[in-house]
Amino acid sequence: MDKRVASESGVSVETLSVSYGARTAVDAVSLAIPKGKITVLAGPNGCGKSTLLRAIRRLHPAKSGRVLLDGLETGRLREKEIAREIGLLGQSPSAPEDMRVEELVRLGRFPHQAMMQPWSAEDATAIEDAMFGTGIGHLRDRRLGSLSGGQLQRVWIAMVLAQETDVICLDEPVNHLDMAHQIDCLDLVSRLNRERGRTVVLVLHDLNLAARYADLLVFMKEGRIVEAGLPRDLMREDLIASVFGIQCRVIEDPVHERPLCIPMRNSSPRFRPVE
Repeated sequence: MDKRVASESGVSVETLSVSYGARTAVDAVSLAIPKGKITVLAGPNGCGKSTLLRAIRRLHPAKSGRVLLDGLETGRLREKEIAREIGLLGQSPSAPEDMRVEELVRLGRFPHQAMMQPWSAEDATAIEDAMFGTGIGHLRDRRLGSLSGGQLQRVWIAMVLAQETDVICLDEPVNHLDMAHQIDCLDLVSRLNRERGRTVVLVLHDLNLAARYADLLVFMKEGRIVEAGLPRDLMREDLIASVFGIQCRVIEDPVHERPLCIPMRNSSPRFRPVE
């Protein structure tokens, strides 16, 4: 039975808890992810950001609580059904270096395939659209091992786009990229969000990048949401000190008119000074 509830959010998390053995990684989290917007999860290492992202995609079983997709509990969906609705690119994905770019992107069509079903015109169109949207069409015959870090990350994003999901979850998509490729990658994600209306959920460590690209910014600490809202409301010096343990000054970015964090020093030093 399709038990849908009224909701303006594409994805809603309700009192969700996720555990690893005796350790609670996500603790009674509730969050409404706005449809067609970019939501960024930020917080210190080990605060539960990646676990929450994977739980949204149902890759971690919930100890309690639930995740709703357009009002329907994701626990009621079959694996291929949820894979057609929510795409996830995890941290540091890997594939054989001798695999061709187009072969990897084609893997994004797996949720749409059935046994003995031939490759369809819809599949081919989805592949071409994904490669065109990420600007990698000219790389289709290249081997993955011959690509730069920025090129390879675009290929992985193209694979997720080929799934044609309304919700895209990206876990540290700019990890290991230099500054130029970080901006290229996040500009691409932002453009796909604006032009195609995709709901995007990002995990980012860089607080200034989070404030620059987020429509909704979510601060997490110790498995819980501390606060969620607009970047200009969350980028407060006292809140950053409380969540990240860093003293800072927050100013306005004169180019993008977004808050900019200038770190100063740890508010509670973790290491003894060298004598």
